[in-house]
Amino acid sequence: MRITYRWSDNNKYWEKRWGDIPADQPMENHDVYPLKYAELTVTNPRARILEAGCGAGRVLRYYANKGADIVGIDFIKGAIDKLKEKDPALQAEVGDISKLRFKDGSFDYVLAFGLYHNLEHNLDASIRETFRVLRSGGKVCASHRADNVQTLLTDRLYERQARKKGLKTAPDKFHKRNLNEKEFIEVFTKAGFLVEKVYPVENMPLFYKFSFFRAKGHKTFNENLGRKEGYRLSPLGNALQRTLIRFFPKQFCNIFVLIARKP
Repeated sequence: MRITYRWSDNNKYWEKRWGDIPADQPMENHDVYPLKYAELTVTNPRARILEAGCGAGRVLRYYANKGADIVGIDFIKGAIDKLKEKDPALQAEVGDISKLRFKDGSFDYVLAFGLYHNLEHNLDASIRETFRVLRSGGKVCASHRADNVQTLLTDRLYERQARKKGLKTAPDKFHKRNLNEKEFIEVFTKAGFLVEKVYPVENMPLFYKFSFFRAKGHKTFNENLGRKEGYRLSPLGNALQRTLIRFFPKQFCNIFVLIARKP
């Protein structure tokens, strides 16, 4: 396990990030994270779903528009307020994954993309809560930032850019927890889950950090566009990224996505 530190704390990071962009449009690219993995997990269209860490709402709104019974929670009130303003009918609320208000066995599926790695404390408690609110036979699909070459390079690049802007002190605020594949599996099995599959996944590819390698229409960074369509690369960027993933998938993904079942 490796901890990533920044100059501002995690809560302020997410308040700013969700404050800077409007509510998401429903996600439309079925071939990329996270929708690709949500659809591998949610096979019953009449099921009850919890999206824990719904953020700006791209997955929540996708399933809500399909008529699914889905509830979204996030710990940033501003994100929930934007979603409710956009669509008052959404079941979206402020919530704490380590202490959920729902009864035991309330959901058939829990989707938790980009959530658990933001927890400085209570990771085990949060996954136990996830286990508790699932019915027997229910499934969780969760992602976690990988402890590998790509995320280490990303962190070093960020720190270098920050120092160029005049930040001299070392970063000392918790930002994200990084786990390798084995550690990610262990934390779920310890809570009682049966892990079915773990995928090495590119959320934002390494080469997307550089505008030269981005697809046409993505040259100027637009987070809402990337979240809606996926972070698309040019043909050259795709070729380079595919080469890295083909030969070193667990070192040049940036997240692991896990699908697990409650016995």
